Amino acid sequence: MDLIFRNVRIDDAKPLMDVAVRNGKITEIAQTITATATQEIQGNGNVLIPGFVEGHLHLEKANVMQRKANRSGTLTEAIAVTAELKPTLTREDIRERSTQVLRALVQAGTTHVRAHAEFDPAQGFTGLEVVLELRETFRDVIDIQVVAFPQEGILKLPGMKAMMVEAMERGADVVGGIPYNDASPLEHIDFVFDLAQRYGKDIDLHQDFADDAEHMTIEYVARRTLAAGYQGRVSVGHLTSLAAVEPARQSRIIALLREADISVMCLPATDLHLGARGDSHNVRRTLTPVRALRDGGVNVCLATNNIRNAFTPYGTGDLLHIAQLAIPACHLGGADDQATVLPMLTSNPAKALGLQSHGLAVGNDADLVLMDTHRISDVILDLPARLMVLKRGRVVATAEQRRSVVF
Repeated sequence: MDLIFRNVRIDDAKPLMDVAVRNGKITEIAQTITATATQEIQGNGNVLIPGFVEGHLHLEKANVMQRKANRSGTLTEAIAVTAELKPTLTREDIRERSTQVLRALVQAGTTHVRAHAEFDPAQGFTGLEVVLELRETFRDVIDIQVVAFPQEGILKLPGMKAMMVEAMERGADVVGGIPYNDASPLEHIDFVFDLAQRYGKDIDLHQDFADDAEHMTIEYVARRTLAAGYQGRVSVGHLTSLAAVEPARQSRIIALLREADISVMCLPATDLHLGARGDSHNVRRTLTPVRALRDGGVNVCLATNNIRNAFTPYGTGDLLHIAQLAIPACHLGGADDQATVLPMLTSNPAKALGLQSHGLAVGNDADLVLMDTHRISDVILDLPARLMVLKRGRVVATAEQRRSVVF
C-alpha cells in the first residue's frame, strides 16, 4: 500500500477502522489491515471523511471588495458594481486572486469545486481563460469544473450567443445561465438547454434569485429537464423565490424538482446578505426552503457562491463556516436535522456534480480529510482543524504547516 490510516472514525456507530490507499484509490477498509504501507498515519480515533465538494463558487470575482463597495447591499447594486469592475480585471490579477481562493479551499479540505466563470463583450474571455488554465495547473490538487456563465445575460447583449458557443469550444465543462437577468427568461432557458444538448454537457443555472415569487421560472426549467431527458444533469443555485410560494404550490414544485432530479444549491452567505433589503420589519430570511426540499426528496447542497466582493463582503472558503451559518438560518439545528448537514457538503454536491468516484468506499478516489475531532456528528459543530488533506492519495495540505503543501 502507498498509505494506511490506522484507527480512524468513519462511522459513529461502528468501531475504529483502518483505511488503505494505493495508486490514488481506496483499496481496503477494515478494523485491522495486516498489510503495511510506505506511509502510515496514526488516526488516534480522529474522523476521516470524504473531501468537501464546493458546488457553486465564483473564483475570478473573489477578493475585490475593497476596490468598489456595494453600499446598498442590494442585488441590483452588486450586479452593477461587478459589471463596472470586470473590464479592469487583468489575467495576472484574476490568476493571483483565484489561486488564493483555491489554496484556501484545499487547506479547508475541499477536493472538488464547480467554478462559474464569466465572460461578456465588455471583458471578453479573460476570466474564463484563466479559470480554464487553473483547472489544468491544479488538476492534481483540486478538481475544477468550469461553468460557462453569462452573468449579464445572453439575449440582451449582441454577440453573447456566439460567445456561449465559443466558451464550450474552449473547453467549459458545464453550461451556465441566469434567466432572471435577461430579456426573455424562457428563451434564455431554451438556449441553455439547446447548447447543453449540443455539447453533451450538464446545466447549472442561477435561478429565481428574488424575495418574491412573481416571476419564477423553475417549473419551466423542471419540465424542460424532463422533456430533454436531462434528469440528474441540472443544478440550480439560489432559488430563493421558492420560499415565498404558498405551501400547496411549493409542495407541487418540490415534487416536480424531485421528478426531474434537479439539485438545489443553497447559498446562505450571499442570499442572507442581499435578500429582503426592501423589508421594513419582520425581515425575511430569503433562503431556499432547505428543509422542505430535503424532506421532499430533492438533492440539496450548501455552497459558498462569492467571497469578499459586492455580492458577499466576507467569507473564507471554508465550507464548515457555510454549514454553521445554515444551521440556524435554515432551522437545521435539531438533533435529526444536524445529521443531514454534513452530506450537504460532501455526498450531495458530489451527486450534483456527477462525481462517480467520490466517497469513502473501496474503489473510490482517495480524496479524504482527516479531522481533529472524534465523532462524525461533531464535524460541523467543532470546526476542527483539517489535520491532513488527500487528493487521489496524495497529501496536499496539513494542519502542521497551516498551508497547502503543494502550492
